[in-house]
Amino acid sequence: MANLRIQLLGELNVLRDGARVELPPSRKTRALLAYLTLNPGEHRREQLCELFWSLPDDPRGSLRWSLSKLRRLVNDPDAERIAADRERVSFRTLGAEVDLLEIQSALAPDAEELDVETLQTLARELARGCLVGLDLAEDLDFHYFLTSQRQQAHELHRTVLEALLEQLADDPAAAVPWLQELVTLEPFDPEVHRRLIAGLAAAGRRKDAERQANVSLATLKDQPGVDAAMLLRAAHTRPGVAAAAGASPAPVEAAPPIHQEIRFCRAPDGTRIAYASTGSGPPLVKAANWMNHLEYDWESPVWRHVFRDLAERHRLVRYDARGNGLSDWDVDDYSFDALVSDLEAVVDACGIERFDLLALSQGCAVAVEYAARHPERVSRLILYGGYARGWNHMDSQQLTRQAEAMMLLVRIGWGQDHATFRQMFTSMFMPDAPQENHDWFNELQRLTSSPENAARLIRACGDVDVRHRLADVRAPTLVMHARRDILQPFNRGRELAAGIPGARFVGLDTGNHLLPADDPAYARWLEEVNAFLAAP
Repeated sequence: MANLRIQLLGELNVLRDGARVELPPSRKTRALLAYLTLNPGEHRREQLCELFWSLPDDPRGSLRWSLSKLRRLVNDPDAERIAADRERVSFRTLGAEVDLLEIQSALAPDAEELDVETLQTLARELARGCLVGLDLAEDLDFHYFLTSQRQQAHELHRTVLEALLEQLADDPAAAVPWLQELVTLEPFDPEVHRRLIAGLAAAGRRKDAERQANVSLATLKDQPGVDAAMLLRAAHTRPGVAAAAGASPAPVEAAPPIHQEIRFCRAPDGTRIAYASTGSGPPLVKAANWMNHLEYDWESPVWRHVFRDLAERHRLVRYDARGNGLSDWDVDDYSFDALVSDLEAVVDACGIERFDLLALSQGCAVAVEYAARHPERVSRLILYGGYARGWNHMDSQQLTRQAEAMMLLVRIGWGQDHATFRQMFTSMFMPDAPQENHDWFNELQRLTSSPENAARLIRACGDVDVRHRLADVRAPTLVMHARRDILQPFNRGRELAAGIPGARFVGLDTGNHLLPADDPAYARWLEEVNAFLAAP
C-alpha cells in the first residue's frame, strides 16, 4: 500500500511516498476531499450536493465528476478509500495519515506528554492556518463548516502553545518567541499581553518589555477592564523570575484621538439614538449598518481609514442604530420603518437641510427609503454592498434555513468569550482581510450589541424589501459592489442599481464586503466616492 498523507494545515496537499501529488484545479473538488477527510463515514449524495453545489445546474453530475477525480487521487488497488453507490458516498482513511487528526490525537487527554521539540513542531504546523484558500463564496453551509474547523485549529494552536510555555517556564529567553506567537493568536487577551511583557523582562530585555507594554496598552485601550498598571508593572519583572514587581514607567503618549462630538436624540417611539459629527465641509451623512459603535469604530482597523478619509473633506455625521453602540439597547421595535425613523431623527437633530447620503450593506435599503421619502433633502446617494430585498423575499428555502440557523447560533454563542460564532460573520464580511481586522471585528461585534439584538437585526434585514421604492429615488446615485462578495452576492448590487433611475454602477475587484485599507479595491472605492461627491 502506498504511503498516503493528507495535509489540511496551510493549503490542502496530498503526498504519496513523500512526493506531492497534483490536485484537481477545481476548488470545490479539493474542498470535497477536505470535508470527507474530516468527516469519515457515509454521506448521502443529496447532502453533499446541497453542501457544495447549491446552484440548480447539475449538482449530481458535478459530484460524480469530483468523485472520479478524487478516487484517482486517494484510492489504491488494495485500499478503496472513496466508495459510492447511487445514493451514498463513503470515505475511509485506511492507513492514510492526516496531519490535523494526528495533532488532535496527540493532544487527547489520555495521550502521552509531549516533549519541547515535538510541541514546537506542532506549533509551527498550526501557525500555517487551516485549509487556506478553500473558501467557497456561494456555498454558505460549507462556509460554516470551514469556519468551525478553523476555530478548532485555533484552539488546538493555543493548547499547544500553553503546553510548550509550561515546559519552558524556567527558561524565559526560550519562552519569549512562543509568548509573542500567543499574543498574535490572542491579540485582545490582557493576560496574554501581561505574560509576554513579564517574559521579556524576565529574559533581561527590559527596554523591549517597556516598549511592548506601550504597544499592548495601545492595542487594548478600548477593551473593558484592562489594568494598565498591571501591564506596566510586568515590564519591571526581575530577570529570571515570573512575578511582576517594581515601579511603573511613564507610558509613551499615544496619538490623540480624532475629535468628534457625540450627542443624543430621540426617535418618534422614544428610543434614544447616539450620533456624532466630525470634520468640516459639505455634510455627508452615513446610514447605520451591521454593528456600529461611535467610539470603538474610530480606532478599529475595520473602519478608521474609511471615516478619516471621508472626514478630511466633509462634515461626517454617523450614528448608532437602535439596539447597538451607544444607542438604546432595550428596544421593542426593530422594524424597517423604525430603522428609517432613526435616520430621520438624526438628520433633524443635526439641523441639516440638504446633504449627501452614504450607506453600506443593509444601511443601503434604509438610505433608499429615506431618499424616496425626502427627495428635497438628499443631494447625492452612495450605496455600497447593498440590496433591495432581504433573505425573506428571495423565494429560497435554503436561504431561509441558513438565516434561521444563524439567528439560533447568535442567540447561543454571541456573548461567549471565544469568538467562534462571531468569526462566522467576520469571515463573511471580509474573507481576505488581515488577521488584525478579523480580531477587531470579532470583538467589536461582542461589545456593540447583545445576542438577542443581533438576532433581531438579522430578522429585520431579512424582511427588507424596497424594490417598489427604487424608482422614486431622484438624487444622483452611485452604486458599488464587490464582485466576489460572500455576504451579498454581486447580482444584488446590480438589482439595486438597475431599479434607480440613472444610477451609475461600479463593480469592485474584491471579495471583501467591508474593505480593508490595504485592499486595492478600497483605493478605487474612495476615488469613486470623492469624484462623485465633487461633481456639480
